[in-house]
Amino acid sequence: MTHTLLTHARAEIDTRGAITIDTARQLSSSGSDLLEHMVQLAHEVQKENSGSNVDLCAIVNARSGKCEQDCAFCSQSSHASSHIDVYGMKSADEILSHAKLAEEAGAHRFCIVTSGGALSEADFETALNAIGRIKSETGLQRCGSLGTLTAQRAEALAAAGLNRYHHNLETARSFYPSICTTQDYDRRVETIRHLRSSGIEACVGGILGLGESPEQRIEFGAELAELRPDSVPINFLTPRPGTKLELQSPLDSKEAIKYLAIYRLMMPSSIIRLAGGRCETLGDDQLQGMRAGVDGLLIGDYLTTFGPQIEKDLAALEELGFSVERSRA
Repeated sequence: MTHTLLTHARAEIDTRGAITIDTARQLSSSGSDLLEHMVQLAHEVQKENSGSNVDLCAIVNARSGKCEQDCAFCSQSSHASSHIDVYGMKSADEILSHAKLAEEAGAHRFCIVTSGGALSEADFETALNAIGRIKSETGLQRCGSLGTLTAQRAEALAAAGLNRYHHNLETARSFYPSICTTQDYDRRVETIRHLRSSGIEACVGGILGLGESPEQRIEFGAELAELRPDSVPINFLTPRPGTKLELQSPLDSKEAIKYLAIYRLMMPSSIIRLAGGRCETLGDDQLQGMRAGVDGLLIGDYLTTFGPQIEKDLAALEELGFSVERSRA
């Protein structure tokens, strides 16, 4: 069974470029005896597509809290009772300072992240200014996660020098109403399509461990694959006090690794990025998680939680044969 299923998956990748959803379902329902073989295949596919390249991204939480959306996992939601730092839009000078520190730490790209939906005109102008200064004063690729976009705003971001935009689907369409009721799923997809029209790369992923079923994880992977994102950040829920999911049990590390590998086989040419919650979920299995087809990493601190030491991440990547030089910038 092990040999037959993986041989079939390998043949699908060679002939059609990715595994089918039926094969993904079979891999999803496979036992633990298949995991290491699946990880090895995902690692091979990653090497074939991106070699030793790894994409290292750092972020700044440029506007925190008071988000009008009711996402069940998010401590920045105004519907949550979490205790976090709340502040308005950082200045372009402050954002640039964070970017320069990220560059010194080894990041290849830098993402400006804001809470809430669409930015006000003033905050959007600040973001445009910061993007232009990062372009002229650093060697970093420029990314943004600034809420929903109109076609006009996407064009303005492209003109300012934005390379890539992050806008998660968060979870499968069928499970999404259990996670967010204040923003329509199709509105998220519309923003991604505006990015494509403006020439900006799309960074689209979500969170595993929200309470979705294994079938919904495969549904989510298929929806991502249909959008053909340049980068797919995979987060794992870290239940935050004061949120609707504060009592949700964390995803098992082996299950997390299984879906990293499956997403690699479903999206061979996209960057699969390990992002928030990886330390808490993967624990001592983090190196195996990185081997499961991953070629991108969110380094440094996250939005409202601390990340691992960057030096440890870089050492682990080098152990796996990745080049941590600014190869994609």
